[in-house]
Amino acid sequence: MRAVWITRAGGPEVLEVREGKDPEPRQGEVRVRVRAAGLNFAEVMARQGLYPDAPKFPCVMGYEAAGVVDALGPGVSAPAPGTRVMAMVRFGGHADVLCLPAGQAIPMPDGMAFDEAAAIPVNYLTAYHMLFRVAAVRPGERVLVHMAAGGVGIAVLQLCRTVEGIVTFGTASESKHQVLREEGCNWPIDYRRTDWTAEVRRITGGEGLDVVLDPLGGGDTKKGYALLGDAGRLVCYGFANLSGEGGKSYLRLARQMVQVPLFNPISLMNQNRAVAGVNMGHLWHAQEMLAAELSAVVALHAKGAIRPRIAASFPFAKAAEAHRFIQERRNVGKVLLVP
Repeated sequence: MRAVWITRAGGPEVLEVREGKDPEPRQGEVRVRVRAAGLNFAEVMARQGLYPDAPKFPCVMGYEAAGVVDALGPGVSAPAPGTRVMAMVRFGGHADVLCLPAGQAIPMPDGMAFDEAAAIPVNYLTAYHMLFRVAAVRPGERVLVHMAAGGVGIAVLQLCRTVEGIVTFGTASESKHQVLREEGCNWPIDYRRTDWTAEVRRITGGEGLDVVLDPLGGGDTKKGYALLGDAGRLVCYGFANLSGEGGKSYLRLARQMVQVPLFNPISLMNQNRAVAGVNMGHLWHAQEMLAAELSAVVALHAKGAIRPRIAASFPFAKAAEAHRFIQERRNVGKVLLVP
């Protein structure tokens, strides 16, 4: 097998493709020959030493992949060899051969391509979970998502289109605004040239937002909370502001952490607002819930309501370029690694 290893904390140059013996599926597992694997901002932060859930270095990251089942472990009868599947894994997905519990290998619909299947589990499951379970979004509400041109951001915009009358706001550099409009974003905002909080207040007439989806952290979390209207919900699902060039910077870490807002029950009650956190990597024990949400996402894909936008695909040998592509915020949509 071949896999992309993070050898130590640092820049993209610490990535290395290594070869080894193909793994054998254990009790309850299936083995998948991977055709495409998803790359997310979490893996970029893990490479920088900024993702606390990552395994110790050296390690192989990757939460999602798509491929073909080629072997079954003891006690497994399905999915059968030859079945095309999308796979959800807790690390190890950036490999061309993958063993995982049979229940985490979901058969792909006939009309779904491997690149689409690899782009769905993390981004669309995260977006669906935040919008419909945590924020319980309703028709006619106003929703803001940061990093709107990324994989999760595009998924959020597409899923919001399935609810009547939702007005979406998305922060992204101006060069990405046309794509955001194509994906249904009503109000793209250039966060580099514009005070995005002032722009939201101007557009809403000071009425505020119903839902803010925040992958940034630090001072941006505080700004997002201040934009909430009555019964507004802030959902935090990342801390991208910790990321920067090279590896871990304790100065950058300190600057961002001191800006994290402090919430207390009294202020939340008095302001009639809610704050929630989402970390899909900590929901592996809730397989029944995740399976139901993923099934709902696949059903929306079958209807043509959602369609992953692939920004770029990189072979394993160019994994460093893929990491730079995401870290420099150049992607519009999903980035894939292809064996």
